[in-house]
Amino acid sequence: MRIRRLLALLLMMTLAAWMPLAYSASKTVLVLGDSLSAEYGIARGSGWVSLLEKRLQSEKVDARIVNASVSGETTSGGRTRLPALLGEHRPDTVVIELGGNDGLRGLPVPQTQSNLDAMIDAAKKAGAKVLLVGMQIPPNYGRDYTERFARMFSKTSKEKDVALVPFLLRGLEDRPDLFQADRIHPTAEAQRIMLENVWPHLKALLRK
Repeated sequence: MRIRRLLALLLMMTLAAWMPLAYSASKTVLVLGDSLSAEYGIARGSGWVSLLEKRLQSEKVDARIVNASVSGETTSGGRTRLPALLGEHRPDTVVIELGGNDGLRGLPVPQTQSNLDAMIDAAKKAGAKVLLVGMQIPPNYGRDYTERFARMFSKTSKEKDVALVPFLLRGLEDRPDLFQADRIHPTAEAQRIMLENVWPHLKALLRK
């Protein structure tokens, strides 16, 4: 019995010694997004991507963040820019936060999904893991379009076998006080909620 306990204790000590190594290799995370990730209308350094950098430091994760987000970006623009970004930064993980502007412009859902598919394929081909960030839009274009747009992200995630943040703005739906005057872009105070929506899914990828 004592031998078993000793062996169990040694096993636990060995596992504990290896746990910090789960994040040991330095990683690069590329965030490809639109104004929601580009700190539109808020002070520099207060957006969720900037807060992510601080979270990585506090969690002692050796990872570099490259924020390639551009306000007004569509999936078409992201698809065009991504190959050069992959070649320049060689990211281990690509966070794709695009599609919202496609929806606000009423672009065909199949077109948007095709662009997301192409970006995911390009990232995977470059050896990167992918985190797709889901988005929803106001019902300006009718219930059918709005629902098809929202389902597109989970559909793409399943078909391409990539991780998914179901909805970047979850928790803000009934909080008009956390949106800027345009009612589209979150305030600085809302950024921590957005980070909490992303972090569990990104954390899981960084552990792999």
